[in-house]
Amino acid sequence: MNAQPLRHLAVTATALTLTFALSGCFSSTQAENGGTDAQGGDQRVSIAMLQPPRSGLTPLSDDAFKLSRWSTAETLIVLDEAGDAQPSLATEWQQTSPTTWEFTIRDGVTFHDGTDLTAEQVAASLTAATEANPKPRILDGVDMSVEVQDNTVTITTGTEDPLIPQRLSSPQLAILAASAYGEDGVVNPVGTGTGPFELVDVDGTTAATLNRYDGYWGEKAKASGIDVTYVPDGTARAAALRTGTADIVEAIPVGQAASIDENLIYEVPMPRTNTLYLNTESGPFKDPAVRAAAQAAVDRATIVGTVYEDRADIAEGLLGPALPWAAEERTTEEYQDARTPIATPEEVDGVKITLGTFTDRAELPEVAVQLEQQLEAAGFDVTQDVREYQYIEADALDGAFDAFILSRATVLDSGDPVAYLYSDFSCEGSFNISQFCNDDVDAALATAAATPAGPERRAAIMEAEALILANNAAIPMLHERVIQGELPGTDGAARDPRERTLVTSNTNVTGETAK
Repeated sequence: MNAQPLRHLAVTATALTLTFALSGCFSSTQAENGGTDAQGGDQRVSIAMLQPPRSGLTPLSDDAFKLSRWSTAETLIVLDEAGDAQPSLATEWQQTSPTTWEFTIRDGVTFHDGTDLTAEQVAASLTAATEANPKPRILDGVDMSVEVQDNTVTITTGTEDPLIPQRLSSPQLAILAASAYGEDGVVNPVGTGTGPFELVDVDGTTAATLNRYDGYWGEKAKASGIDVTYVPDGTARAAALRTGTADIVEAIPVGQAASIDENLIYEVPMPRTNTLYLNTESGPFKDPAVRAAAQAAVDRATIVGTVYEDRADIAEGLLGPALPWAAEERTTEEYQDARTPIATPEEVDGVKITLGTFTDRAELPEVAVQLEQQLEAAGFDVTQDVREYQYIEADALDGAFDAFILSRATVLDSGDPVAYLYSDFSCEGSFNISQFCNDDVDAALATAAATPAGPERRAAIMEAEALILANNAAIPMLHERVIQGELPGTDGAARDPRERTLVTSNTNVTGETAK
């Protein structure tokens, strides 16, 4: 017997083991909750999630995004598709001075523990976030204080910040009941949110259970509850979808997608760009003409087709389809003029370059192989350096490589890309792998940072992108997608590029296909 059948048997055995294990996890959770709601007869929604909680589901950490995706913890503000602020627990707001914002709190909202939402509790939740150690990431560098007057809260910042409404949309600034906050600084979200689903049980890093909250201030949930199981292994998550043991499955690996019925998977553009950063300060790529030669050598379509099996989007710029306004801005005459290359490609012959990347994201070493072939075909002599990220980041930031491949999130918690562009491409940027410094780019970023959210801010952002690309400080190659699985009969699951929502009031599983 040759190696291929043996490998096939091993994979089959593994899949069967995972299937039995997952079936046990999901069926036991549903059994405990009756499978359906005794009063309404509605089905429960089961989810296989990628990562278990890292910080006990405290909203002051990245675990906040789980609470948001389950629609149990809510914020004052939510963002629309364009990233503009919309009402949630705050019904309206106004900027009363360069450093002061006033928010009106929604009436008629109760927390899951039965207490009322008040301006005082909003202020207490936000103040707890400002005093946390460490602070939530969304408040890095932000000096913020909160005061109460009647049914409004006034937020004052140390410096002018036009993104305060967007900041308040971060799941890390969710508003919880007073009972959530312990004297030791621990925040417990169980039974203390305001969303359509109440978190009723947490089984460490294994599972979580939520039930419909009938006192919800908005549209009542169609499903009677949510049963969550954490499944870090990608093969196991794919098996959960193939075997029907989960209604919704997060983050199916690209390599598993081909083995799943296409009708069960949905590809959602992510605000994440796979980019080749070029060292503009030293080495061969200090010369703009040599950078232009590298840019001309990169075949994005081949990388997308081979490494990502066409489950990614070819990059036209640093900002991808998860920000739908970016493509429209690129059609303007102002953008096209700013993007005019500062140099034409120089013919290279044997130019030695070092190409770095890391192993933590499985696709990147494969991307490095493709890039090496493409660059060498153009005349470069490429030496690869591939390590774990923790062992290569410092060298990358110090400019030790001529080129570096990075998968980079392009919008952070505020839903705005200015912070990413500033950190990566400003003269003072803290994550400036390209060692890039350009006065025009800095001026464009300063204009964007000072402009209120909206069309003018977006235009300034895109001017900065155009100038960065004109200098070939970085070569965007592709925009990644997240692959979400949904069983037939699963209706209303959110497909959110920002990964803030997943199950909403409208999410439901029809009885005919429920497990």
